[in-house]
Amino acid sequence: MRTFVLPDLGEGLHEAEIIAWHVSEGASVVADQPLVAVETDKAVVEIPAPWSGRIAQLHGAVGDIVEVGHALVDFEEGDAPEFTGIVGTVPDTAAPVSAQAAASVPVTPVPRTTVAGAGIVQASPAVRALAKRLGVDLTELTPTGPGGLATAADVERAAQSPSDEQSTFEDLRGPRRAMAEAMTRSGAEVVPATITDEVDVDAWPTGSDSTARLIRAICVGCAAEPSLNAWLQTGATGRTVHQHVDLGIAVDSPDGLFVPVIRSAETMSTTATRERLNELVASVRDRTIAIEDLRGATITLSNFGSLGGRHAVLVVVPPQVAILGAGRAAPRVVAVDGQPVVHRVLPLSLTVDHRAVAGGEAARFLAAVVADLQLAD
Repeated sequence: MRTFVLPDLGEGLHEAEIIAWHVSEGASVVADQPLVAVETDKAVVEIPAPWSGRIAQLHGAVGDIVEVGHALVDFEEGDAPEFTGIVGTVPDTAAPVSAQAAASVPVTPVPRTTVAGAGIVQASPAVRALAKRLGVDLTELTPTGPGGLATAADVERAAQSPSDEQSTFEDLRGPRRAMAEAMTRSGAEVVPATITDEVDVDAWPTGSDSTARLIRAICVGCAAEPSLNAWLQTGATGRTVHQHVDLGIAVDSPDGLFVPVIRSAETMSTTATRERLNELVASVRDRTIAIEDLRGATITLSNFGSLGGRHAVLVVVPPQVAILGAGRAAPRVVAVDGQPVVHRVLPLSLTVDHRAVAGGEAARFLAAVVADLQLAD
């Protein structure tokens, strides 16, 4: 019996959600044949069979979360291990698990627990502890895990109030789960500070691409105050100031928040910027975006005004230290040559990590952004 474990899917990824099995127990497979599709960090990854053999057991059902290094598949027989890596959207830095390491990971049997006065229920110690804390009798729920295993989601559903029939409990999966983890990390690490301003954009030609203008303005701001185009690693004694602006663009979708990255945005024309942004947004919409296109942003833009809102206290996601938000542009009364006139005004919100960015640096960055946006073209 040989056990294949979930391999390392890349830097910073510790687990993945099973979204589709391509094989079944008892089937014979050949090396590099698609084995299972998993989703992690908002991208879908295909994992091939590491060697040829017969499938003895699949560990995990669709929807289960599997940690790196935990058992995925047991093989009855097979050739010498020849794991070739992940197929699909995994960055070149991904380090596949060696066959020797995969074979050495033991399969931990799920403990069987007897509840007083009831039958036998399969549940891990963590799930039993959760059930005890929430006051859930394991024998009264319907397990949905593989082989009748009670999962944490089963316990949480059972803990819902029976009278709350209009409410629906949903597990956080894929992009929403990644978003929750990123926001939790930000809340634990970042010391946020926000500064706001407004820009008179009445001089913009009709049909101006506001997002492309904002991208250009951010690049101007980074040139004026490079300290905002930087990373601050947790526990680090220094920061990394980047030479290129790899700009993350917050994109709303039915599946949750995505932040694709435009590389070296400071070198691109307005037309090239728009074309690249359209490509990234399209890949988000059809869920074909590659992992590498979601990583490595040095600063982020959130053009939330297209949906609504004026100003916002935004969330900085480490290791980044700054995010600029643009609210909804609207007609407002402004003073021109001492006289009140109605012009189109664009509100801006800048949030920085005050551990790495001083107030003066944030103000100078925002002033440079405003100055560029005030230009007619």
